[in-house]
Amino acid sequence: MGSVTTSAEVQSLKDTYAAAGQDQVFTFFDSLSESEQSALYSQLSKFDPTHINNLVSKVLNPPVSESEADKKDVLEPLPEKATASLLEADEKTTQEWYDSGLKLIAEGKIAVVLMAGGQGTRLGSSAPKGCYDIGLPSGKSLFQIQAERIAKLQNLAQEVSGKEEVVIPWYVMTSGPTRGPTQKFFEDNAFFGLKKENVFIFEQGVLPCISNEGKILMESKGKVAVAPDGNGGIYAALVNSGARSDMKARGVEHIHAYCVDNCLVKVADPIFIGFSVSKKVDIATKVVRKRNATESVGLIVSKNGKPGVVEYSEIDKETAEAEDEERPGVLKFRAANIVNHYYSIEFLDSIEKWAPQLEHHIARKKIPYLDTATGETVKPTKPNGIKFEQFVFDVFPLLDLEKFASIEVRREDEFSPLKNARGTGEDDPDTSKADIMRQGARWIKAAGGETGEMVEVSPLVSYAGEGLEFVNGKTVEESSYLKEKF
Repeated sequence: MGSVTTSAEVQSLKDTYAAAGQDQVFTFFDSLSESEQSALYSQLSKFDPTHINNLVSKVLNPPVSESEADKKDVLEPLPEKATASLLEADEKTTQEWYDSGLKLIAEGKIAVVLMAGGQGTRLGSSAPKGCYDIGLPSGKSLFQIQAERIAKLQNLAQEVSGKEEVVIPWYVMTSGPTRGPTQKFFEDNAFFGLKKENVFIFEQGVLPCISNEGKILMESKGKVAVAPDGNGGIYAALVNSGARSDMKARGVEHIHAYCVDNCLVKVADPIFIGFSVSKKVDIATKVVRKRNATESVGLIVSKNGKPGVVEYSEIDKETAEAEDEERPGVLKFRAANIVNHYYSIEFLDSIEKWAPQLEHHIARKKIPYLDTATGETVKPTKPNGIKFEQFVFDVFPLLDLEKFASIEVRREDEFSPLKNARGTGEDDPDTSKADIMRQGARWIKAAGGETGEMVEVSPLVSYAGEGLEFVNGKTVEESSYLKEKF
């Protein structure tokens, strides 16, 4: 082991795993080279096998008391005072939110966290999802579109404030498989015009994969099989990576967090920030209106008097179809979760207090593993183990309702997720591309220009439809790319 670790340290770690009944991870330790031993030691010392055993027993044998099993969740929409809707808000209020949000951006009080741990596996690509080119005339990737929205917003805030430089730091959370390729993609593209020191790339944590018998699985003789800890890993990762400390050193007070796969995301949206800050909450969420009673989406609700998310599968038909008494023809439970959140820095300051309480969920998967009895790699044909994950919204119920708010936004302007391979016709690259280009055409028409149904407007020209006076009375070619003022 050389100077890296002493044999006493190795023995101590072996004893810890043996006491937890997980010493199979050391089966081939003595046959490994010194560097392999060092790598395995380093990997194993990051996990607490007793904690992992506790997780396993909790998720495989959840404690259910009779009364709890029979208890039905009490679901209500969020209280009226905690919500707003851009579908119904007056222009004056929206403008006030926008102005106050932009002022906070100009003051350097806003940071953005991007959850970009996913690979484009379902899209037929092993690259990080953010690298994906959805087929726009410009050929821009999701990362580039989002970076340019940040750049444009920095410029808008500079114009309003008269400051020479405004910075919106961007914290990009990757996973083990996407960290290297994401870093390289940003470097190869010169950080899309943003300053390198204002883009903080970090990694979410991992947890070991576990066999159906509760044993930690090995990927190879010198490596534990691991999986990213889900988007709920964001909280621990913000602390462990130093991202939160970096925010505080910059004087950040408010944080916008979102998922990479939404091509319409309004990154650091001043309206959302202004709304959230006006409500004086710890967490706020954006929602879109559920299309119909059967749309399979999670909903933001009050659950047993606390904010929460209920999955489509968890509500009965009657609840799903219930109508809002105040708004005929509108669903009572309609606030579809789009994983688009605001956090106060005070709340993120308390991560250490509550992160250990967040629950773990399991996904049963086919996990290739090393059979420690034979030393052979096995590729299972049916699920042979579990991966643990946490969900970013599992923190909601830890808050009181008065510290939580939600704003309904227009789906066609703010939500178009990329989930499926091209050709499925739903949430695929073609729908993402069409949604961006339809929005561009709407902006041009609203500014007095003429065009067809599809135009790509560069975020560097307009963040959200503003600044397009130059098209007034002019024609913009259908399916074209508007990359600068003319």
